[in-house]
Amino acid sequence: MVVQMAKEGSASLSEKDQKFREFALTGNLWNVIFYVCVPLSFFQLINHFFNILDTMMASHVSAMAVSAVAYLSQLQSMIAAVGGGLAAGSTLKISEAYGAGDYQMVKKRLSTLLAICAGIALAVLCLIPFSSGLLRLFGTPEDFIAVGARYFSVTLFSTVLNFFNNVYIAIERSRGNSRRILKLNMFVIVLKLTLTAIFIYGLNGDITMIAVATVISQLFLFVMAVKNLCVGDNAFTFDKRSVAFKRQVVFPMLNLSFPVIVEKVAFSFGKTVVNSMSKNYGSTTVGALGISNNINGIVTGVHNGFQDGGSSVISQNLGAGNIRRALGTFWRLVVIDAAIGAVGLILLNVFLEPITWLFANSAEGFNEEFQRLIMHVFRYEALGGCIPLGINSACMALLFGFGKTKLTLVCNFSRVFLFRIPVLWALQNFTSLGSESVGIVMAVSNILTAVLSFTIAMVVIRSVKKKERIKEAEERAKMAEENEGNKIQEEA
Repeated sequence: MVVQMAKEGSASLSEKDQKFREFALTGNLWNVIFYVCVPLSFFQLINHFFNILDTMMASHVSAMAVSAVAYLSQLQSMIAAVGGGLAAGSTLKISEAYGAGDYQMVKKRLSTLLAICAGIALAVLCLIPFSSGLLRLFGTPEDFIAVGARYFSVTLFSTVLNFFNNVYIAIERSRGNSRRILKLNMFVIVLKLTLTAIFIYGLNGDITMIAVATVISQLFLFVMAVKNLCVGDNAFTFDKRSVAFKRQVVFPMLNLSFPVIVEKVAFSFGKTVVNSMSKNYGSTTVGALGISNNINGIVTGVHNGFQDGGSSVISQNLGAGNIRRALGTFWRLVVIDAAIGAVGLILLNVFLEPITWLFANSAEGFNEEFQRLIMHVFRYEALGGCIPLGINSACMALLFGFGKTKLTLVCNFSRVFLFRIPVLWALQNFTSLGSESVGIVMAVSNILTAVLSFTIAMVVIRSVKKKERIKEAEERAKMAEENEGNKIQEEA
C-alpha cells in the first residue's frame, strides 16, 4: 500500500480543504450557498461587464465589427464547449469524490483530466491555419469573414488557454476557494480592459487586437493555474504519476462530460443558426441581438454563479450521502435565482435607454436607429430571460449536481432546436413582424425551457425521494431482523 501511494503521489487534504469540506457537509445551508456562490456570481457579473465593454469597444470600430464579433463568438464558443463541458462534468465527479472522502481518486481524476485537456488543446491549435475555411464550412457570411477571420484565428489560441483555465477555476470552486477565483479574474479583467482600450482607442486597432488582448490576459491566468495546480503535494495538485487512463477513473468523468459537451456545442451552433437567420433582417440585427443578449446576461451571469456553486455543493453532499441536504440546496437556489431575476428585470428596464446609448455610439457617430433596434429586441428577451432563466438555472444546478447531464442536454437542445429555431422560422415565413421576431423568439424559447427544466427537475426529485424511502425501509427491515435475531439468541 505504501509503495502504491508512492507511485501515485500523495493525496492528503490541506487543513483549509478539510475545514471547507466539513462546512459544506454540515454548516448552515444558506450560509454555505452564499459563501460559495456570491463570489462566483460577483465574478460572473464583473466578467460580463467586461464582455459588454468589449462589445462597446468593438462597436467603436463599426456596427459591422460588433455584428461580426457577435457572430464569430458563437463559433468560438462551439470549440470552447469541448473544454468547458469536460471541465464542468469532470470536476463534478472530483467534487463527489471530495465529498465522499476518497482523496486518492480526487488526485487521479484531476491529473488525468489535465492530461486529456492537453491532448484536446493540441488538436485545436492545428485548426488555426485553416480558420477561413472553417468559417466558410459553418456558413459564415463573407462580409463577416473579411472583417473577422484574423480575429477568429487569435481567439482559437485563447480557447486553448481557456481549456486549462476552466478546469482550474472549477477545481478551485469545488474547494470553496471562490474568493481566490474572484481575485485572479478581477486582475485578468482589468488587464484585458486596459490592453483593449490601448489597442482600440490609443492605437486605432481593429477587432483582431481585441482578441490579442484576450490572449495576453488569459495567459496570466494560465500561468497562475500552472503554479497553483502543480506546486505542492496534496489531493488538488497535478502529479504525472497519478495520471491513470483506467475505466474507474476516466469513464465516470467522460460519461458525465460528454452530454455537457454535446449540449454546449449544439447550443452554440444553434445560436449561430439563429444569428444567420437574423441576418435576413439586416447585419445590424445580429449585432442588436448580441447586445441584447449581453444586457440580459447581466442578470443571467449572476444566475450562472449560483448554478456553478450550487451544483458543486449538491455533488459534495451527494457524495457524502446527504440526499436531503442536496435537495434542500436546490429549493434555496430556486428562491434566490427567482428573486435576482425579478430585481434585475426591473432595474434593466429602468436604465435601458442610457445603457443602449453606450452601444449605439461608434467612430461613425451616434446611431439612433441601432439604439431603438437594441431596445426593441431586449424588451421581449428580458420578459423571458430574467425570472424564467433564473428558475432554469436552479434546475440545471440540481441536474448537474446529481449527474443527470443527459437531461441537461435535453433541456438545452430543446431550448434552441425545438423552442427557438422552428419558432423563428415560423415567424419569418408566416408573419410580417420584422426584426422584433428575434426578440419574441428569445422570450418564447426561454420561458418554455424553464417550464421543461422545472418539470424534469420535479420528476428527478420524485425519483430520488422514492429511492431514498426504499433505502430507508430496507435499512429498517434489516435492523428489525438483526434485533429479532439478537432477541432469539438472548432467549436461548
